[in-house]
Amino acid sequence: MKKNRLLVVDYGMGNLHSVVKGIQKVKVPVFLSSRPSDVKNACGIVLPGVGAFPDGMRELKKRKLDKAVIAAAKRGVPVIGICLGMQLLFSESLEFGRHAGLGLIPGKVVRFRPGMKVPHMGWNSANKTKKSALLAGIGEAAYFYFVHSYYCVPRSEKAVLTKTRYANTIFASSVADGNVSGFQFHPEKSGEKALKIYRNFYKLCVKEQKPAAVRVAG
Repeated sequence: MKKNRLLVVDYGMGNLHSVVKGIQKVKVPVFLSSRPSDVKNACGIVLPGVGAFPDGMRELKKRKLDKAVIAAAKRGVPVIGICLGMQLLFSESLEFGRHAGLGLIPGKVVRFRPGMKVPHMGWNSANKTKKSALLAGIGEAAYFYFVHSYYCVPRSEKAVLTKTRYANTIFASSVADGNVSGFQFHPEKSGEKALKIYRNFYKLCVKEQKPAAVRVAG
């Protein structure tokens, strides 16, 4: 039954199949779908993505997946965003103009400072700022694989799970606000230990008691 499986949202952008394979590797039931009706039936939602923010929002809206994901989050369904997927969870992005996001995590997405080499690509550490069930079994300063030119700035520091330094900038490399969380790095490209994040996420999804509904910005 789909109600006991994670849904990887297919909106036509990014590393969908590598995310699915990574989740399957840790024995988590998962399916890939672009249908809004399937969002309603999943126990948890994974929003992956590679590319530009405005393109991502356009593709979500074209498939009516934006409203489906927002509605699921409001019902208390756990949602996790990966790379561009994390950025889409935020209120807005300044990539190629100013664009509204899903508004599930208050804050904005900004570009690395002028003069910095972009994209920030390769292995870098993510240093924990607080305890989280999502990071169970992950070291205090574990290394993960990054590919991005923009980063997220949460409105509240309380939302930050890990921080990462790139050149002269320290940014939030993972966040969580209620039942919505995001990771700027790619767990599926960061080795077997990093895949525990997907396993930890699934454990949260199948708990009998639903997490508190997210506070939606706006």
